[in-house]
Amino acid sequence: MDPWLIWLIIAAGLVVVEIFTLTAALGMLGVAALVTAGLAAIGLPLPFQFLAFGVLSAATLLFVRPLALRHVLQPQPARFGTDALVGKPARVLTEVTGADGRVRIDGEEWTARSYDETLVISAGTTVDVIEIRGATALVYPRD
Repeated sequence: MDPWLIWLIIAAGLVVVEIFTLTAALGMLGVAALVTAGLAAIGLPLPFQFLAFGVLSAATLLFVRPLALRHVLQPQPARFGTDALVGKPARVLTEVTGADGRVRIDGEEWTARSYDETLVISAGTTVDVIEIRGATALVYPRD
């Protein structure tokens, strides 16, 4: 069997295992094996293939992997607008039913409806904002 084909099989195996582990290490080794397969295909002798694989593996693990992990592990972007209101507490100003009502969220008055349309929430109750639809907050009482 040709050496380039062996390197190609090794690369494929490493990439498949990387898909299941998500460590980014085996994927980098798979890339190094793929490049080594290309070098073997153009006729690089076997000792130099191992040297190339070692150098490429070290380079990708030391330089590319930290960049990839930093990109993957970034915190979630901040929520803005109405998305930022979901999950916040609100105070019921006028009785909230499945049809209408008013609540105060972060100092602003909003029209509101009960998330559970059969529920009637009395004034003064603290509720959680479950969803925002247009200019209406769908709320549910806190337990």
